[in-house]
Amino acid sequence: MKITDYEKVTQLLDNNVLLVDGDGGTRTILARDLLAALVAVSSPRDYLAGMDVSQLTQVSAVSVNDRLMLATEEGNRGITINDAFWGILDSVISVEQRRNIFRGKNLGTAFTSAQKAEIKAGTFKGFFIGDYWHIGDRVWRIADINYWLNSGDTSCTTQHLVIIPDTYLYTAQMNETNITTGGYVGSKMYRENLESAKTLINAAFGAANILTHREYLTNAVTNGYPSAGAWYDSKVELPNEIMMYGSLVFTPAGDGSFIPNRYTIDKTQLALMKLYPRFINPHRQWNWLRDVVSSASFAAVTGYGAASSRDASDSYGVRPVFGLVG
Repeated sequence: MKITDYEKVTQLLDNNVLLVDGDGGTRTILARDLLAALVAVSSPRDYLAGMDVSQLTQVSAVSVNDRLMLATEEGNRGITINDAFWGILDSVISVEQRRNIFRGKNLGTAFTSAQKAEIKAGTFKGFFIGDYWHIGDRVWRIADINYWLNSGDTSCTTQHLVIIPDTYLYTAQMNETNITTGGYVGSKMYRENLESAKTLINAAFGAANILTHREYLTNAVTNGYPSAGAWYDSKVELPNEIMMYGSLVFTPAGDGSFIPNRYTIDKTQLALMKLYPRFINPHRQWNWLRDVVSSASFAAVTGYGAASSRDASDSYGVRPVFGLVG
């Protein structure tokens, strides 16, 4: 019976068997192995040269779920356009460049050992501004990268991310009465009301992974003006106006004869707030800032999206910032 006499088919099943004849005799090969075998005996250049790409349907746009083929050490793999774009960026850009790109990716429900290693090495691969962890019922978002590096009376030399929660952790007073005596350091917020925030942050990321750095903080007020400050070890603090808005708004300026104590290493706007200002107040909540405004009030972010100040005895949101290390 001639081969041409057999029934003809136009499709192959993966378990179809074909005959192969050669120096080793006549053998069989499964249809599912045939293509890989053909590619293996030809050079990639010849194989690709034989492909007429012009015969494929041409497109002028792509979607995030479209896929590309990659040749990897483990073999050919597929990747979506979205993952390819961010993967290329993640592989080639510098730390300085990545802090100027907003992504907003969910990084998981826990701070992993691999993530810690990238921070510790200072590569920060896998991190862009706006990326976040969803731990428990809270979202913890990357606000900046190496914001405090080389700052402080003792220089901060530890690689770090700056994290801020999307919403306040709870509400509390700056002081029990409308006073700003002792400035931020003298406030009940600094002495007591931040403790619950520190507990929540340690529970989410581990106390050993929270950056300790040196901050210059206001510790005296004269006639409603911040008048003195000092260097303190810092882990978790309320942000100041500059970190949020990029400038001082309600913090009093000098009058030509008195120079307020406004020294700070937190002198530039956080990258998150600069790139995507809605994160200054993403949920229309009232949140405290640490700046002294008068003898009775501290700065605040309002639920209306405005810069403001409020009496120290009011209860508003505690939305702190902190550094995350590997």
